[in-house]
Amino acid sequence: MDINGSVAVVTGGNRGLGRHFVTQLIERGAKVYAAARNPESVDVPGAVPLRLDITDPESVARAARVAADATLLINNAGVSTRSRLLDGDLDQIRLEMETHYFGTLGVTRAFAPIIEANGGGAILNVLSVLSWLHPPTSGAYSAAKAASWAMTDAVRQELAPKGITVTALHVGYMDTDMAAFVAPENKTDPAAVAGAALDAIGSGAPEILADELTRAVKRDLASSPAG
Repeated sequence: MDINGSVAVVTGGNRGLGRHFVTQLIERGAKVYAAARNPESVDVPGAVPLRLDITDPESVARAARVAADATLLINNAGVSTRSRLLDGDLDQIRLEMETHYFGTLGVTRAFAPIIEANGGGAILNVLSVLSWLHPPTSGAYSAAKAASWAMTDAVRQELAPKGITVTALHVGYMDTDMAAFVAPENKTDPAAVAGAALDAIGSGAPEILADELTRAVKRDLASSPAG
């Protein structure tokens, strides 16, 4: 799709990778709804703040009514509790799944008919290298991202006849607040990731592998599992 002239909704658009998406979309000529639980925190000039909590179906429905001109959805909102699966807090584990799987799916279900009615467009789901790599220290996050990856692949096939492309972005650690505990040399520039993702949306690519770690893990998926 052509980014110039598109109408984008970016969830989690107030900080981190989401803020870079908002900034670069505006630079490329899009109208952008920067969605956040606290829209007052949106500070990108030209962005339209949009109140949205992706884990609250009523909030999702209200946001869809406001952004009824959308042609592009970027499912970026996320959370990382760093919960282990065997001894982690079950409420935190459920939060990961409610956010990355059910929340992303709920927003997609709300906006897909809108995008179709507006002539078609695109959806980008921000996933992770941890969709495929499952360290126990981030077991809840990995499980939720793996579920979101499967959902992305299934939804891509459902939406293709409706003129909507679905792209999956897989990336390792980025230089954002969520990865503040990671050494700087092991993190990717989120501005570069956003730019590559927008290029992929423009070309209709189904998948983006945004760094070498992610590319290496994807190549090794057929290997025997660890342990």
